[in-house]
Amino acid sequence: MLKRAALLSVACALSLTTAQAQPQRETPYMASIASGRAMMRTGPAQTYPGTWLYTRRDLPIRVLRIYHDWRYIEDPGGTKGWMLVSLLSDQRTGIVTGGGLAELRASPDAASGVRFRAEVNVVGRISRCANNWCYFDVHGRGGYIRTDRLWGVAPNETVR
Repeated sequence: MLKRAALLSVACALSLTTAQAQPQRETPYMASIASGRAMMRTGPAQTYPGTWLYTRRDLPIRVLRIYHDWRYIEDPGGTKGWMLVSLLSDQRTGIVTGGGLAELRASPDAASGVRFRAEVNVVGRISRCANNWCYFDVHGRGGYIRTDRLWGVAPNETVR
C-alpha cells in the first residue's frame, strides 16, 4: 500500500505542467519569446482569437499578469495580450531603441573603445547589467551598451 501511494505521488508530481512546477514570480518581470512562432491572444486560452503572430525569437517582453499557464504580456511597441507560458523564456533580451546607431563598447565606460554599432530594433541577449550598462550579445558579437538605449532592462537594474 505504501509503495502504491509513493508511485501515485510521483506520477502526480510528473504530471505538473512547466508553469505549475515553477514558483510564481512577482509581476511585472522581463522575459523573451522563446518560439519562432508565438501567438498573442485576446484572452488566456487557445479558444480566444489571436491578435498578433510573433516570428522574432528572443524579442523581449514584459510579463504583467499570470493566470495558470498564461501570461499577460506587453511587447516593446506597447501591444498587450495573452501568451502561453511555453512560448516564453526567462532568457533576458533587449531591443535597441532611441535615435541613430547605438555604440557597443569594450567595457562599461563611455571612454572605452567602440566594438561595433547596432541599429535601432536590433535584438540581442543581455547577460549582465550594472551601473546603467549591460553586456549585449548579438549573435555572438557583444559589447556594453547604455541601458537608456535598450528596452528590456530598467535603469539602474542589476542583472547577473
